[in-house]
Amino acid sequence: MPERDADNHRTRPRVVIVGGGFAGYHTARTLTRRLGDRVDVLVVNPTDYFLYVPLLPEVAAGVLEPRRISISLSAALPGVRLALGEVDEIDLKRRRVGWHDPEGGRGEASYDRLVLAAGSVNKLLPIPGVAEHAHGFRGIPEALYLRDHLTRQVELAAASPDPAEREARCTFVVVGAGYTGTEVAAQGPLLTDAVARTHETLHGQPMRWMLLDLAPRVLPELDERLSITADRVLRQRGVEVRTGQSVAEATATGVRLTTGEFVPTRTLVWCVGVRPDPLVDGLGLPTVKGRLVVDEYLQVPGQSAVYACGDAAAVPDCCRPGEITPMTAQHAVRQGKLAGRNVAASLGVGIPGRYRHHDLGFLVELGGAEAAANPLHVPLSGLPAKILTRAFHLLSMPEMSNRVRTAADWVLDALLPRQTVQLGLVRSPQIPLESASPEVARLPGVVG
Repeated sequence: MPERDADNHRTRPRVVIVGGGFAGYHTARTLTRRLGDRVDVLVVNPTDYFLYVPLLPEVAAGVLEPRRISISLSAALPGVRLALGEVDEIDLKRRRVGWHDPEGGRGEASYDRLVLAAGSVNKLLPIPGVAEHAHGFRGIPEALYLRDHLTRQVELAAASPDPAEREARCTFVVVGAGYTGTEVAAQGPLLTDAVARTHETLHGQPMRWMLLDLAPRVLPELDERLSITADRVLRQRGVEVRTGQSVAEATATGVRLTTGEFVPTRTLVWCVGVRPDPLVDGLGLPTVKGRLVVDEYLQVPGQSAVYACGDAAAVPDCCRPGEITPMTAQHAVRQGKLAGRNVAASLGVGIPGRYRHHDLGFLVELGGAEAAANPLHVPLSGLPAKILTRAFHLLSMPEMSNRVRTAADWVLDALLPRQTVQLGLVRSPQIPLESASPEVARLPGVVG
């Protein structure tokens, strides 16, 4: 029987969704569209927004302002209740979820159906010094910090009389040549070059960018033609692409590579990959590669009231028997929609469906006029790929106001010089790599 809702004194089934990322957002939207006010949908998320993560590198590069890719959950999901907090307790027997809010308070709610869409966090490898000196790239605070940090390093280099210090501050190391690392390494030189042009003392001083990965090529998980395009763009921008190499140790003054070479630098950006949110481990349920085991209906075996989707779920891949779907936004969106449909079906509306997908291709934003794409497996690069990539991102954003503002920022970036001032909003100690959450770094607060 559904719980009595103490908030509105009406008896409705309650669906609690843990996480407001791609999977959680689309679960909530599908549920409310199918069931309307016949269901009480509660989303528990650390922030009040859904972050459009694919464009986060453009925030770090100073192309987009952060609110452009931050979609208000309350505005985009009318009829859905939002609880700000991070879930730290799930009682499967009593069907209750508990969380702590941003100011240390406690909240809890019972559920008739639970959807786990907690997403993923930075993957931290046991490399000496990385946790202390590297910076992850998963949320708005990290992107803003990186933008300030890059600007600050160039400005400090311009003021330094020491050539060695100047060179170290103008050296930027990115580890991980997947989606995020490749896009950060492609966008970064455009920002640092723009800052350097405003300082006469840096005329002739190279902005050295390095992209490291143990894989044999950039974007190893994608079609080789996309990899070749991205590699070409990176090298044209002066990025040193070093495959088969990574960081063996990080210090405050530089990094030692697996080749033994020491690179003086003040910037180490960690984009090695992600792992499922640690919340999954505490449930005591079967996992695969840290992801919660589900069937093709996205239901947790033996738990009729529990569903999971997105990066937190080990969803069987129908196209690769015996494998699970990759941790990508494309899968999270589709799984979120199916989770909403299947939860609605379990409450008596519609019929459940199995998760099946068709690969529609991939898009990689490379900054400037460059991009790489293979829609329906047709390889594109340059301006055609750029137009397709930006059109796709605009169509994928839920709110029209965000689309218009994003498009306006792109037009202004093409017509006007890039703004290169520091914002001074986030201090380095508040962006710890080891505690970055799916949507936002777990900070005590943002200070000036």
